[in-house]
Amino acid sequence: MQDPLEFDKPRKERRHRRFDLQFPVSLNYSSEGAVREIAGLSSNVSIGGLLLKVNDPVPVRTQVSLKMAVQDSRLRRPVQLLGKGAVVRLERLESGGGFAIAIECKRPITEIDDHLSATG
Repeated sequence: MQDPLEFDKPRKERRHRRFDLQFPVSLNYSSEGAVREIAGLSSNVSIGGLLLKVNDPVPVRTQVSLKMAVQDSRLRRPVQLLGKGAVVRLERLESGGGFAIAIECKRPITEIDDHLSATG
């Protein structure tokens, strides 16, 4: 039986290494002509996407942008990560505790400082 939080299709080799990281994530997407923002918690993360636990569902194929706040005592400073991608899977969590959404990013998730220096 496949793990309900499994990100990719069964037997598909993953392109990027995954890390079990739980950090706050802010997710933005358009819905019915308005921009929605929801908060979530990462479950696992790679540079190509992440699995996110949220209270409200986000439909599959929805284009999203995300910002993840990474704070750890081993880091000299907090790190903000940015990504853009699409929801590739949505599942209701058994515990009634919301939803798991898998997001695939077309470009690698990057640190916000790198993103700002590249545009300015």
